[in-house]
Amino acid sequence: MALPSKRPFWMHQIVEYILGGALIASGLQSPTPVVPSVLGAVIMLHAAVTVGPLGAFRVLGRRTHRVVDVVVIAAEIGAGVQPWINLESSTRIVVLGIAAVHVFVWWQTSFAVRVKTPLLPADADRSTEIGRIAGRLVGNGVNAVRRQRDEDR
Repeated sequence: MALPSKRPFWMHQIVEYILGGALIASGLQSPTPVVPSVLGAVIMLHAAVTVGPLGAFRVLGRRTHRVVDVVVIAAEIGAGVQPWINLESSTRIVVLGIAAVHVFVWWQTSFAVRVKTPLLPADADRSTEIGRIAGRLVGNGVNAVRRQRDEDR
């Protein structure tokens, strides 16, 4: 039995932005907004500084992101169970639920960097590459029209 493949890194980044936004929104509705709002900002900033398709600042590599994710998840769990800072019970549940989702997403993510293979040999000129890309674009368009026409029959 084959193992299921891991999810691409861009999905991981989208989920981190969503989780961070959800924590910030939860903090804005809570009487104790500091902990969830700060955690949400940390998650979103962590996704934004990573080298990836949806990274804004591209400072950390994916390997570093993978390690720092464990620290961020531990901070989420710690913030959810800590007794020192007053935190509303429903906000506590939201923080722990988001930590659980973050663990699952982390576990199912492929942090490997895909190497882009060149379309042409190194000695080929740019116009040949543009011509091939244009040809593929037209071919894909023709195939899409044919598929649509076949479905309509």
